[in-house]
Amino acid sequence: MTQQPYHVPLFFLRQKVTPFANKYVAQAANPDGSEGQVLAFAQQKRLAFKEQVTFYADESKSQAVFAFKARAVMDLNAGYDVTDPSGAPLGFFRKDFGKSLLRSTFHVEGPGYSGTGQERNQVVAILRRFTELDFLPIHFDYVSSDGQPLISIERRFAFRDKYTVTVHDARVDFRVAAAVAVAMDALMQR
Repeated sequence: MTQQPYHVPLFFLRQKVTPFANKYVAQAANPDGSEGQVLAFAQQKRLAFKEQVTFYADESKSQAVFAFKARAVMDLNAGYDVTDPSGAPLGFFRKDFGKSLLRSTFHVEGPGYSGTGQERNQVVAILRRFTELDFLPIHFDYVSSDGQPLISIERRFAFRDKYTVTVHDARVDFRVAAAVAVAMDALMQR
């Protein structure tokens, strides 16, 4: 029996940088657009391979809620499986390193959908690669193979990275969208 996707149409992902780890907090958006309920917390050790990230219900890390794990540690195109706490698959994503040389590109899949996400603005993508301007926006749009919107991820202007994630397609599980957003941040070394 396939589980129904946990759909959250709009949430925020905030990065907290500490000396030894990057911490991420996903919060639902309230109807007024403010930050609401904490949905998940993740921590990724700095300078470590990014082969697995586990998301927890809160910072106590007592209850895992989902994770993503690399299929192969050293193969940059291998991709990541997103799973629930029991290990059941929720989705898959990978960075397309060849297409990402000038414009970061990711692929995402889940039950009933697949799509590709790219940086929205080619000029900004190139500027990000050749300058040290950390305030440049990072906006990604993921669309299905037939061109329908799946996910949009936008970095808000803030001292620490803060993303607004819009999940346009109800088939996209929140846990897949959150894993993709964290991985994008980590893989782009932001």
